[in-house]
Amino acid sequence: MLSYQEYETVEKINKLIEKKEWKEIKKELDQLPSSDIAYILENSDSETKLLLFRLLPNEKAAKVFSELEPDEQESILRNIGNKKVKQLILELPPDDRTEIFGDLPGNITQKLLNILPPAERREALALLCYPEGSVGRIMTPEYIAVKKDWTIEKALNHIRERGKDAETVNVIYVVDNKWHLIDSLPIRRFILASPDDKVSSIMDYKFISISPYEDQEEAVKIIKKYNLVALPVVDKEGVLLGIVTIDDILDVLEEETTEDFHKGAAVSPISISYTAASPWMLYKKRIIWLTVLLFAGFISSTIIARFQVALESVIALAFFIPVLIDTGGNTSTQSATLIIRAIATGDLTLRKWFSVVKKELITGLLLGLSMGIIFFLRCFILNEGINMALTLGISIFSIIVISNLIGAVLPIILTKLRLDPAIISSPLLTTIIDAIGLLIYFYVAHIIFKL
Repeated sequence: MLSYQEYETVEKINKLIEKKEWKEIKKELDQLPSSDIAYILENSDSETKLLLFRLLPNEKAAKVFSELEPDEQESILRNIGNKKVKQLILELPPDDRTEIFGDLPGNITQKLLNILPPAERREALALLCYPEGSVGRIMTPEYIAVKKDWTIEKALNHIRERGKDAETVNVIYVVDNKWHLIDSLPIRRFILASPDDKVSSIMDYKFISISPYEDQEEAVKIIKKYNLVALPVVDKEGVLLGIVTIDDILDVLEEETTEDFHKGAAVSPISISYTAASPWMLYKKRIIWLTVLLFAGFISSTIIARFQVALESVIALAFFIPVLIDTGGNTSTQSATLIIRAIATGDLTLRKWFSVVKKELITGLLLGLSMGIIFFLRCFILNEGINMALTLGISIFSIIVISNLIGAVLPIILTKLRLDPAIISSPLLTTIIDAIGLLIYFYVAHIIFKL
């Protein structure tokens, strides 16, 4: 039975819940001992119980959970996705949700993942505040863990027993009594060891792990770099929450590649397959970018209108506009594609930005010089005049050098700003370079022809 003081606390908390004063509730809970909170939870309705538990700080939640009766513990874990609680959590902005609700203690998260079926597990991971696209959203608890004081024979028996349901048996994880990860071992070490040896005798205490809050692309890079078949996921205390396997990563890689292709073609990423997408969805995904590109294209038309007198004075200038702007667009697309891919594969880091600028400047100068000579000789051979030859040669040289640098530097800048460099799509980049190319061309012509 609740004491008067406890009853008053519950009433106060219920009123705060109605007002959605989450931070105030957290303050109230912080002042209570773990045993009192456990007693209050056991005497609250299911929805209030779940909300209060989710609002507890990480360490306190673990203590309160241990104070609860086993049936209460299982009830909380199984009902963490309660519709009303879920709605209240999802109503909050993602950053506020993470700040207020925080993450569950690792041992509780680990138990939660183990008792829930796959479909409910994915929903629970979303409510645990793991961001969209994070490792926490794709980890699985279907791994095999052993203790370091077990004999090899006991460990192998455990592997045989649990291996049928495991995602992989190629890697076996060693944990302590509090489920902290202490090693990651290939199965061959167990097979080749003596049955009477301890697991600790084959350990080297070397393993690679990742936080559940890391981006899934980071998991792709780590697995590729270290040639792993599975990557353990641990919380900030080092508790083993789950693993990410190579097949999960391949799915992520396919999604990321598809997304980059869509962005590269100036199409908002489509989350479902093309065959399942309706014409209306395809329209919505494409119309925004087409509108942006249309307005960006108005800049080029404005520049041409601004130099109308020059075009009327030297009609031949208009003949070479498509060739010049296409060459500039192609050059920037080439360099941007090379840099974006190098960043995606981990071959290029932001620390190397100066070497990128230097390399692309030299490359641009060589490309510009080659194309400039070709244009100059073309005009000279066809007897189109030295002024026209100089205008085209200098213009194409300048356009290529600048386009090459822009195409290389923009993805680096976007990456530095934590934006996806793939948004510098070919159509968008080409539209930007078109405007710059036209300005260069007309100003060079203005100087040489003295217009």
